Parts: sequence; C-alpha cells; structure tokens
Amino acid sequence: MLLSPEVLAILLLDIIFVVFSLVAFILSVKIFLQWDIKATTKLQYTLEKQSFLTATIIKYIFALKLPLFLFFIFTLDKISGVLTGAMCAAGVVNATNYGVYLFILKILNIYVFGFWLVLHYLDIKKETLPYTKIKFGFFSVIFFLFIAEIIVEFLMFNSLNPNKMVSCCGTLYSSASSSSYISSIFEINRSVLLILFYGSFVGMIFSYLFSHKYIFSFLNLFFIIISIISLIIFFGTYIYELPTHHCPFCFLQKDYYYIGYLLYILLFLGTFYGLLVGFISDNKQRDKKYILSLIFNAAYIIVVSSYVVIYYMKNGVLL
Repeated sequence: MLLSPEVLAILLLDIIFVVFSLVAFILSVKIFLQWDIKATTKLQYTLEKQSFLTATIIKYIFALKLPLFLFFIFTLDKISGVLTGAMCAAGVVNATNYGVYLFILKILNIYVFGFWLVLHYLDIKKETLPYTKIKFGFFSVIFFLFIAEIIVEFLMFNSLNPNKMVSCCGTLYSSASSSSYISSIFEINRSVLLILFYGSFVGMIFSYLFSHKYIFSFLNLFFIIISIISLIIFFGTYIYELPTHHCPFCFLQKDYYYIGYLLYILLFLGTFYGLLVGFISDNKQRDKKYILSLIFNAAYIIVVSSYVVIYYMKNGVLL
C-alpha cells in the first residue's frame, strides 16, 4: 500500500464513516419498518427522536463527503509524483483495476446523497413528515453503495505499487492508443458532438418552457455524459492550447489555475438540480430547481466555450 499523509487521512475518515453510517443504517431500517406517524406510543416517540439523530449523521456524512471528494482528487494528483510514468491523477486512477470503478461509485454516491438531503428537507417542512419512511428506506440502499465505495477505495490504495510502471494521461487519452478503453470515443465526429452538447442545453430550455420535467431530467443525465466526452475530445484541448492533450485531470492543476474544479462543480450542480426536477411534485420547489439547473449548466457552457473563443481571437484559427 502506498501511504502518504493524504491517503492516511482519507482512510481514517473512511473508518469513521463506516462506524457512523452503520449506526445510521441500523436506525434507518428500524424507522422504515416501524414508523407510524399516527401512533402515540412510546415506540413512535422513540423513533421520532432517533430519526433526528439519524438524519443529522447522514447530513454530516454528506457535508464531509463533498470536500473530501475534491481532496481525493488532489491526493491522486499529488501521489502521481511517486508512481513511475504517471503525470497526473489519470495515471493513478488507471494504475489499478479499481480506480475507474471507484470514481464511478464516488460520483454516484455524491448524487444520491444529495437526493437524500433534498428529500429530507422536503420532509421536515411538513408537520406530517410524509417522506420519513421513504428517505430512511432510501438511505438503507445508499448505505450499501457507500460501503462498496469505501471497500473499493481501500483496495485501490492497497494495490498501488510505486515500483510498477503505469501509463501517463497522454497514452490513456489518445486517439492513437488502441489499448486505451477511452480511445473509442475519439471516433465521434466533433461536429456531431458539439451539436449534441449545445443541442441538449437548448432542449432543456424548451422542456422548461413547456414544463416537460421528465424530458428535462433525461436531458440533464445525457448532458453529464456528453459534457465529459466533449471536454476530453474538444474543449480540453483549448484549455491546454494543445490539440493532442485530452486529459480530464491535468486542468485540475495549478498550471491551469485549477479551472477543472470550477468546471466539475458547475456541471455537478447544474445536472444535480436538473435530475431533481423529475422527482419533485411541488410546483414552487420544482421551478426553483429548473432555474438553478439552467443557471449552472449555462455557466458551465459559457466557461468551456470561452476558451475556444479566446483561442480563436488570439490565433485566428481553431485547433
């Protein structure tokens, strides 16, 4: 195992998370099975107190999970310096068989924890607590995803070998690399890709104007995928000002003013609120989520597009 102060901090927090999430899981199952808001029994009174405790634990896990994800990326970028061949976090992610799966789990868990938090706030706004059983039943499922993430995270750090040669981002994110699983996306026509990218946002605007919430949510799900692909294939090259550099991690570094953190935060917020639209029945709350989603997604589009515009204004050509 490759141990550094950053890795040790992450693993220590994982142990703390396991303990507290296990407590929350046990209480969640109990509340889900025995909750009856109409009952006036001692058991129901106890469950109501336990529900506040459980919700507090889950909220603090989520509150720590968001900055910890950014710290996780920072850690990968830092330890890339001790892995032979790695130039950024991409090399660390692909240094083991667990890196890609860990990233998928981390991103998925951020979304589902966020969904739980919104459901919780909708629940406590009403005296009848209509979503209590649903939210704790939902957490009972999230718990297993969360534990799976922690297990895979330990396996990934445990599998890192400083003496083993790994591939750099230039090899992994290259159209010339036949061994890279990501190389197939470079076969997508750039014009088609940009039409899908900007077209999906236009579709969001129309689905908002005509109040098609499910289409709006679907387009946001699609926007996550198409945004990451277009960032790798097209927009990233303008951030680097180099047509052969496609890494989705390098612009998280100081050399590029950490612009990657802003891009990923905007993309997460925009699509998170967009996905929520399809699950909210309250019209007032749904309208707020519509607007927030469009604002953050538009901000993401403006930032990535500005790099293309600025490059063209400076050089008179496109990459």
